[in-house]
Amino acid sequence: MVADTSNSSGIPSFDVNEDNEDGGIIGNELNGTAGDPVDDIAERVLLVHQAHDATANDLDELAGLAEAAGGTVVGYLLSRRRTPVAGTYLGRGKVDELGERVANESISLVVFNKPLTPIQERNLEKRIECRVIDRTRLILDIFALRAKTSEGKLQVELAQLRHLSTRLVRGWTHLERQKGGIGLRGPGETQLETDRRLLGARIKSLGHRLEKVEAQRRQRRRGRVRAPVPTVSLIGYTNAGKSTLFNRMTGAGVMARDLLFATLDPTMRRYPLTHGGEVVVSDTVGFISELPHGLIKAFHSTLEEVRGSALLLHVIDASDPELLQHVDDVNEVIEEIDAGDIPLIEIYNKSDLAGLDPMVLRNADGQITRIQLSAVTGDGVDLLDLALAEFFGRNRQRRRLRLPPHAGRIRARIHEYCRILSEDFTDDGQIELELELDQAVAGWIEKQGDFKTEYWLDSDKSN
Repeated sequence: MVADTSNSSGIPSFDVNEDNEDGGIIGNELNGTAGDPVDDIAERVLLVHQAHDATANDLDELAGLAEAAGGTVVGYLLSRRRTPVAGTYLGRGKVDELGERVANESISLVVFNKPLTPIQERNLEKRIECRVIDRTRLILDIFALRAKTSEGKLQVELAQLRHLSTRLVRGWTHLERQKGGIGLRGPGETQLETDRRLLGARIKSLGHRLEKVEAQRRQRRRGRVRAPVPTVSLIGYTNAGKSTLFNRMTGAGVMARDLLFATLDPTMRRYPLTHGGEVVVSDTVGFISELPHGLIKAFHSTLEEVRGSALLLHVIDASDPELLQHVDDVNEVIEEIDAGDIPLIEIYNKSDLAGLDPMVLRNADGQITRIQLSAVTGDGVDLLDLALAEFFGRNRQRRRLRLPPHAGRIRARIHEYCRILSEDFTDDGQIELELELDQAVAGWIEKQGDFKTEYWLDSDKSN
């Protein structure tokens, strides 16, 4: 695992050429899990990207990931090939150049921008005598650093072990016990088979523990459904400003830094609406292009919060030159987690950096589709507040209610979840209220044990 101190330096340029080489088959093991300690000294990281049209800009996001993991990016290496080499990913000349740079620049970690096979990782490590990881492994490492809750740590460990289970290629040859002969008779399985069995047992155990956590989360979600408080989830590409906006709205004080994946564990806070009522706002983990499918599967329970939302706020960095591509990446993940049918409003954040004025945009039907704001300065956040009030108030209706003097508990609940337009006390101690509420809240009130239908003064009111 790389260190938890962030630093960056200039990235030198170099000439790009094309080369080729074959490679052999050597295995690989994963080092580190969610609970490993963090080194005190930042690792010197060299970034590698290979594509027929490779440019330094392709490595900007990878550099951000490396720095988020605590590494110091000291340079990059580009190779313009259309297809990777089977054994080493890079061609012969580039592997030699990479080895020279590792030795000359005291590189301690090489990070590839594309997925590597276990064979390629091990062959490269042998050739350049330096640790080699790919983008997926780097993201897993960041998640391990960011996980704080017990559920988050379980999910990270599960994702890491699933990643490791595909990379047990070589096994421990010095412990081989199936060849037979004196001194070589043993348990009847190779170390590779033992590793697979132990990994399988651990993955199964983690799965059972996460099932219990998911059951608890579902129970809490059912509680929120019983008390009619809809959930609004902040989603978006990593580092789009979701946590900053979350803090601006709720004052929660969650970590909001200019780092990729600064937020991992979801945080939820109640948020009062302008015209009465409230919602629960959820700050979620950021999405990213080529997000490993195993991470989506491991964070199934966390992403359930997104699927259970009444509204999605897609936070977009309006100053990002890759804005359109990142929007597409997020939309792909939304579809993958079966949340595509949930209403969505795009939040164009960092409008101050993009030169955009705070405003609300609507479609032909008058529905709000986009809000431009700045979470850092607060400009336009009031527009989001009004948009939420409008969205959740669109199905509200006025109702009149008379409560007996002993119905104090129901009255307290009504004050908590409804907008009170007027409240009067009669001479005999009864309480007459005029409310603004939607049908879901009205149905919830009627399900209270000490509520009676005759309390409604307009019980024949249509829905």
